[in-house]
Amino acid sequence: MRFHVLATLNCWVTFCMWILSLTLIAGEPDRVWAEGQECVVILHGIARTSASMAPLAAYLDENGYSAINIDYPSTDHAIDDLVERVHEKLLASPWTQECITHYVGYSMGALIARGLIHKHRPEKLGRVVLLAPPNEGSEVADFWKNNFLYEWLYGPAGQELGTQKNAYRDRFGEVDFEVGVIAGDRSIDPLSSSIIPGPDDGKVSIPRTKLPGMKDHIVVHATHTFIMKNEKVMKQTLYFLKHGAFKEER
Repeated sequence: MRFHVLATLNCWVTFCMWILSLTLIAGEPDRVWAEGQECVVILHGIARTSASMAPLAAYLDENGYSAINIDYPSTDHAIDDLVERVHEKLLASPWTQECITHYVGYSMGALIARGLIHKHRPEKLGRVVLLAPPNEGSEVADFWKNNFLYEWLYGPAGQELGTQKNAYRDRFGEVDFEVGVIAGDRSIDPLSSSIIPGPDDGKVSIPRTKLPGMKDHIVVHATHTFIMKNEKVMKQTLYFLKHGAFKEER
């Protein structure tokens, strides 16, 4: 009996999340995006959903951008496969090549954004903001790699988030577009922080968020888990999208 109740609840939760994802991806059905419209492709992190990025998406929408908050199966596939799946979802969204296309990627979503630009660069590429990105990997992923539970929780992509030298630079190419990086320096995960040398956000060290060729980099008092909901992060993201640099209130 208990099994059937849990199975039924699981089906309802899955159905509701599916409906939510369709709403977040599709946007307004009658929206017509004209030439010069500025779109922002928003990409959540591993083992998260687009719901985690919804406040940031709404904030950007309120400030004149057309946010495309994409859901993708982050724990089911390797990073290269996820890039292609996200690209397919983007093509099915209201986005068109007529848009000036910006990207905001959180955690592993930052790597997906870099992969999209490298493999499917839009004709009118705008600016890119990466939140708590493991641009040089994470020691936490090194520590747990090949652990059964870690692999079960985070899937193939989780096995690729280690600190292999230049792994992502070789895969995604050099940065030749405007990128701003926001790192956090607060942790609610003392175990993971004990694995990471130097200041960190609980998952990624501040130095490993940096990216050769980036235009700007700031550190905020936020944790990896909740950095995308931080008010200052939202404001600085908007500012970079508008101006190509972060606001001078370090």
